[in-house]
Amino acid sequence: MSPAADPQFESLLEYLRDDRGFDFTGYKRSTLMRRIQKRMQIVNVDGFDTYRTYLAHTPEEFTELFNTILINVTGFFRDPEAWEFLAADVLPRVLNGKQPGDAIRLWSAGSSGGQEAYSIAILVCEAIGEERFRNEVKIYATDVDEEALTQARHARYTEAELQPAVSDQRLERFFETSAGQWTFRNDLRRSIIFGRHDLMQNPPISRIDLLVCRNTLMYFTAGAQRRILANFHFALNPTGVLFLGKSEAIVTRTNLFEPVDLRWHLFSKADNRGRERPQMIPMPPGVAGDGQAPAREMLQHAGFDTAPVAQVVIDHEGTLLLANTQARSLFGLTVSQIGRPLKDLELSYRPVELRSAIDEVMSSGQLLRLGETEWRSPTGEVHHLNIELTPLRPQGPLVGVSVTFTDLTRFRLLEYDFERSQRELETAYEELQSTVEELETTNEELQSTNEELETTNEELHSTNEELETMNEELQSTNEELETTNNELRVRTTDLNHANAFLESILGSLAAAVIVLDQEMAVRVWNHAAEEMWGLRSDEVTGQHFMNLDIGLPVEQLRRPVRDCLAGGETSDAVVVAAVNRRGRSIECSVVVSPLNQHDGIEGVIVVVEVVTAA
Repeated sequence: MSPAADPQFESLLEYLRDDRGFDFTGYKRSTLMRRIQKRMQIVNVDGFDTYRTYLAHTPEEFTELFNTILINVTGFFRDPEAWEFLAADVLPRVLNGKQPGDAIRLWSAGSSGGQEAYSIAILVCEAIGEERFRNEVKIYATDVDEEALTQARHARYTEAELQPAVSDQRLERFFETSAGQWTFRNDLRRSIIFGRHDLMQNPPISRIDLLVCRNTLMYFTAGAQRRILANFHFALNPTGVLFLGKSEAIVTRTNLFEPVDLRWHLFSKADNRGRERPQMIPMPPGVAGDGQAPAREMLQHAGFDTAPVAQVVIDHEGTLLLANTQARSLFGLTVSQIGRPLKDLELSYRPVELRSAIDEVMSSGQLLRLGETEWRSPTGEVHHLNIELTPLRPQGPLVGVSVTFTDLTRFRLLEYDFERSQRELETAYEELQSTVEELETTNEELQSTNEELETTNEELHSTNEELETMNEELQSTNEELETTNNELRVRTTDLNHANAFLESILGSLAAAVIVLDQEMAVRVWNHAAEEMWGLRSDEVTGQHFMNLDIGLPVEQLRRPVRDCLAGGETSDAVVVAAVNRRGRSIECSVVVSPLNQHDGIEGVIVVVEVVTAA
C-alpha cells in the first residue's frame, strides 16, 4: 500500500494536526513515513496506530518526533555562489527603489537555526550601511520548530558553524566572541524578528521585498507547493524577489512567477512588469485659456470634446450648441458654425434627416434610435453610422437634444471580411476535412505523448526533490555521527590517560600485583611481578593462575583466592616460601582482596610482598 493510501498513517497525521497543531498533511508521504518509522524503531513500536497510542501516553515523545521530522540542515551563505549573485545583482535592484526612510521588509521562511536570516542581515547591512539597517530594515525569520527558533533567537554559534562561509572580516564586523562562541551583534539583532509560522496554516507576511525560502518547499506535495507559492505571490511587493533552494523549481508548479535567474532559482512576480500610465488629454482651445471657468467645468468640456464617439448638442431653439472633436472632423464643422441654427447646416439632413427627429424627441422627451445609415463623407470615404438622439434634462425641463454618431465602419468592414473569409473557409472546408481528421488523430497521439512526458517530468522532479530530501537526511545523520565520533574520541583520550595513570601506579609499586578474573585467569601483571618471577605481562595475561610455574606455590593460594571470590572479603596475609627468578629462596607475604564492581565481584587482587630473602 502506498503512503498516501495508508489509513493508519493518515490517521496519525490528523492526530498530530488536531492534538498538537502541526499540520504535516501537505508534506510528501514518502519522506514523512521514513522519518516517523525511524522514530518508531528507536522506541521499539510497530504499527502507526500503536505509535499513535504511544504518543497519547508519552507526551515527551512529541518533541523527539518533531525533531526527527523537521530536518534542520542549514548554514551561513549555503551555496555561496547563489548568495554572491543575490548580493551583486538582485539586492541592489530591490534596494535601489527604496528612498531613505522607506521600510525594507524581508522574510526568511523555514529559517531553522537562524543562519539564513543572519546571512540576509549581513548582505543588507553591507549594502545600505548600519544606520539605515537599524532604522529601516525588518527581517522576519519563521519556522515551525520552536526548538530551532529558540536557538536562532540566542544567535550564538561555534567557529566551526561560521567558517569558512563567514569571512574573518565579516566575523569581526558582525559578531562578538564570548566563552568560545560567536554571537551576532545585539544592535543589529533587534531588526530580526523570529516567530513560529506554518506555511500551510498561517497567513503570509505582506509587503515583502525579498522572500528567502531555500530547501523547504521540497518537503511538500505538489498541491501544497502551489498553495504556498500563491501565498508567497501575495506576500511580495510588485518588485519583490523570491529566492529558492537549488533543488526547487516552480516552473511546473505555478505561473505566478517569472525567472530572474534560473541557475540560482531567483524569481519575480509575474505581474510586476511596468506599464506606462496614459497621458491626460489636453483641454480644447478656448476652454483651457478661460481663467474664469471652474476646474470641474473645464474637465467636463475636455471629457466631452475628446469623446471617441462623434456627438453634437442642439438646444430647445434648434441651435447647434456643441460639437466635439470627432463630430467636427467627421462632418467638416468649423468653430464659426457652432451657435448657428441647425437647419442652416448640411448636418441637418445629411447623413440623415435630423430636424423632424429632433422635434419628435423634444415633444416626446424619449430616447430615439434612428439605426444605422450609410454616408459618404466630403473626402469620399463611406461611413456606417449608428445615430441616437437623447433628450437632455440637467435639472428638470427638457433643454436640448444630444445626437451621437457611432461609427460602425470598421465593424462593417470586419464583417465583410469575415463573410468573405467564411465563404473561402467553406470552400476549403471539404478539402481540409480529411486533413483535419488526420491532424486530430496525430494530435491525440501527440497529446498522449505529451502527457506521458509531463508525467515523466513530474516524476523526475519529484525524484529530484526526494533525493535532495534524502541528502538532507544523510547530512543530518552525518552531523550526528560526527558529534558521536567526537564524543568517543574524547572518551578514548580520557580512557588512555586513565590507563596510563593506572599503569604508572602499578609500575611504581614495590610489591607484585596480580589481578585475576572470576575464572582465575590473569588480567594484570605489574612490573614488580615481572622482576620477581621473570615473566613478562604479555606471557601470562589470560593464563590460569594455578597453572603458572613461577616459583610461587600457587596451590597454597587456591583456597584464599576461592574464598575471596565467594565471600568478597580480604584474606589475612599468608606467608609462603618461594623462589624468585634468580633462583634464590624468599619468603613472601600474600594478601588476596576482592575486585568489586557496581554489579558484584569481578575478580581478585593478589598482592605479593617479599618478607625475607635468603
